[in-house]
Amino acid sequence: MGSLVADKPFLLLITLWEPRFESFLYTCLQAADAAHDLAHIRRVVTSAKRLAHAEGAALEIVVPAAWLHDCVIVAKDDPRRKEASRLAAQTAVTFLRSVEYPEAHLSPIAHAIAAHSFSANIPPETLEARVVQDADRLDALGAIGLSRCLLTGGALGRPLYDPDDPFAEHRPADDAQFTIDHFYTKLLRLPATMQTEAGRQEAQTRVTFMTHYLDVLRHEIEA
Repeated sequence: MGSLVADKPFLLLITLWEPRFESFLYTCLQAADAAHDLAHIRRVVTSAKRLAHAEGAALEIVVPAAWLHDCVIVAKDDPRRKEASRLAAQTAVTFLRSVEYPEAHLSPIAHAIAAHSFSANIPPETLEARVVQDADRLDALGAIGLSRCLLTGGALGRPLYDPDDPFAEHRPADDAQFTIDHFYTKLLRLPATMQTEAGRQEAQTRVTFMTHYLDVLRHEIEA
């Protein structure tokens, strides 16, 4: 079957599949934290479609992978966190096979899901995997990424910042202790990890907003 980019009948078919993906997620996300809810999934799907069109990736791979990339949730502070994307890939394949999604697409979908995770550190080996990884990382940046960071830190009971060194200028950044430290351990580094040109451009726009936020925060703390 041809790529969804050029195959209009399959584009219609994937549109019919998407409600089934979303319906499946309602059962998967019952234990999800607020930063990995259905709204997060929908944003990643939207970004993944946009990046796929810009990069010429196959949407028959990208779309299900984006929908199902967080179908297994492991808490941020759980020692099994690094295994979450592999578990999600396995669960996604089982589900897709049960609903008779084309078998030829299952292996590349599983790889795209497994490789999307920052903590798993699995190199994306296909264009579709690079697109899904970029789409997920874009949701950690900009206004949405800032909001998710603060939401997660609050849910985990972490202080916003270290009152003696708010911006980790004289100590190692530790996002297990302070929420703002997550900017330095991960978020501000994400643009350099983007795999597609479209993803890099959008990441840079979003991280500019985040650095401005830190400048304003510094002003308000030190004023």
